[in-house]
This record gives sequence, C-alpha cells and structure tokens, in this order.
Amino acid sequence: MTQLYLASSSPRRRQLLAQLGYEFEVLTPEIDETPWPGEAPQDLVERLAREKAEAGLALAKAPLSVLGSDTIVVLDNRILGKPRDRADALATLAALSDREHQVMTAVALATAQGTRATLVTTQVRFCALTAEQIQAYWNSGEPADKAGSYGIQGLGGNFVRAIQGSYSAVVGLPLVETRELIESN
Repeated sequence: MTQLYLASSSPRRRQLLAQLGYEFEVLTPEIDETPWPGEAPQDLVERLAREKAEAGLALAKAPLSVLGSDTIVVLDNRILGKPRDRADALATLAALSDREHQVMTAVALATAQGTRATLVTTQVRFCALTAEQIQAYWNSGEPADKAGSYGIQGLGGNFVRAIQGSYSAVVGLPLVETRELIESN
C-alpha cells in the first residue's frame, strides 16, 4: 500500500483519498491563495495545488510524495471563492441560479525529483433558485466555507440539474486522475 502525505486540511479530500485506499498522513502548510493580477482561473488553481504540495514537501518528516490540491468555482471567467459573508453567499448563489459554471480542481504530486500536476474541469448546471431557497440554504450553514457557496455532496446537490465531468473533482479531489498521478510516480 502506497504511503504519502496529503497537504490539505479539507475533510472531504481526506475522505476521497482514503476511498482510493492509500495510507497517508495529513500536513497543513500555509500558503497565500491570493490570485495574481491577470492570472487565469486554470493557472491559479494549478499554481495553488503545486504550492501546497511543495510546501508540504518542505514540512514532510519522511521522504514520501506529497499530494496537494485546490478547487475553484468559475462563472463567466470570474472566480467565485468562499463567501466573505451572508450577502456574498446570497449573491453568488443567485448568480449561479439557472446557469452553467465550471469547477476546476488541480492535483499536484511533489517528490524530491520534482512536481507534476493535472487539472480537471467539470461543467455544473444549477436549476433556477428562488430567493427563499437561497436563504434557506444559507441558514443551513453549509455554504459558509465552500468555494462558490455550495457543496455538491451536501444540501447544495439539490440545486444541481446536470454535471458533465468528474463528480469527485467537484467535491474536491478527482479520484481517477489522482490515482493515475500517484501510480505514475
């Protein structure tokens, strides 16, 4: 069984990586997640995954591979991060209503020999949401710490009309691509 480190504090990523059957230890490196001026969404998410993996490698006590990942939600080429407050979450969910958006998840694997990364983009379409539905969802507490103000694996999944791509990538870690990255090491 492969042993590695996961550079993430996300409980969802821990669950997904465990689902792949790998033994791992969690590291929580601190990195600045601020987008660079003019940085494209796909470049941002891949850079953050790489930085997490490489910062984790610097913290690692054993010479094992370090997996880093990042997920962003993109609507009209605009990054929708975690909501700053209630008003931000309500505006984000209203913007996603009856629209298609992209969820981009990058995964990076850092070793002493270098870092490799892959990007998975999934198309997600929301149904039309009423103001009451949006308010009730905010009141559930679920959107407060989620990119795009929703979690597909929870109550937010009730708003998803269609998905084209990787469900697990929307949750936070694309299973097939992660396994392939680890196995190609």
